[in-house]
Amino acid sequence: MPRTITVGLDGSPESRAAAEWAAREAQLRGLPVKLVQVWEPVPEPMAQAPLLGPETHQHWTERIPRESADGLRLRHPGAEVTTEQLTGRPAEALVDAARDAEMLVLGSRGLSGIGGFLVGSVGLAVVAHTQRPVVLVRAGEQAADEHQMDPAGIPSAATAFRPVVLGLDIAGPDEALIGFAFEAAERRSVPLRVVHAWNPPPYYAYGMALDPAVEREVAKGDAAILSEVLRPWRQKYPDVDVVEQSGYGSPSLLLIDASHEASLVVVGRRIRSSSVGAHIGTVTHAVLHHSTAPVAVVAHD
Repeated sequence: MPRTITVGLDGSPESRAAAEWAAREAQLRGLPVKLVQVWEPVPEPMAQAPLLGPETHQHWTERIPRESADGLRLRHPGAEVTTEQLTGRPAEALVDAARDAEMLVLGSRGLSGIGGFLVGSVGLAVVAHTQRPVVLVRAGEQAADEHQMDPAGIPSAATAFRPVVLGLDIAGPDEALIGFAFEAAERRSVPLRVVHAWNPPPYYAYGMALDPAVEREVAKGDAAILSEVLRPWRQKYPDVDVVEQSGYGSPSLLLIDASHEASLVVVGRRIRSSSVGAHIGTVTHAVLHHSTAPVAVVAHD
């Protein structure tokens, strides 16, 4: 069964931006796009209300996916676009839909004045439970946002892509995560900026200064480990220019800062269960909420 770039569609501006991003990504990968719309049943008394009656149901389950698909085909000639309507709880239905997908793409509202995401409960639940890569795209995202400015300083989708940024924990580097980032950079013909950072022990937060010599030694050791981790990947992807960034500081803040000049930010999520359910790491959670570029979350063991 051929894989697809699957999009969670609900007619909102953020889901429309996600569909546009998915169509562009599908063209890079040579894959079809599937628009999935989930209809959550409502109690019978509400279903009979004028605003939630049969006509509204038909609009949401038929018109919105059909018009969205027609628009994508028009704006992206040659794109193969299909639609599917599902019934059930949105998060659960989207997790199920992602199982046979190359990736799942969701939309997130932009935070006014902050320039990041507002990831709702459905989006977080899907990210936490989906083992396929999930990409979050903010409302208003345009193709030009992922490209360099033209020589006149004007946004343009005709220029080269911005770099891909990878957040990497050298204590547990995962092949699925690293491979996803290298492939994304190779498809876009851009450098891959690999960001690794470390925080000092907690007791330094209580007024103890970090010895500069210790900081330099730790940074030197981490940089060497990062280079060794990436060495076989440089050989596997010789056309990808790799820029390594390793140092002292908050991984979340460094990745959020790097997102301003990125076409895509790639972060990981460990597949693990606890007594309170699936888990999204603190760095990934922060990047999801505040990155200004689309964010790909790659689940790994």
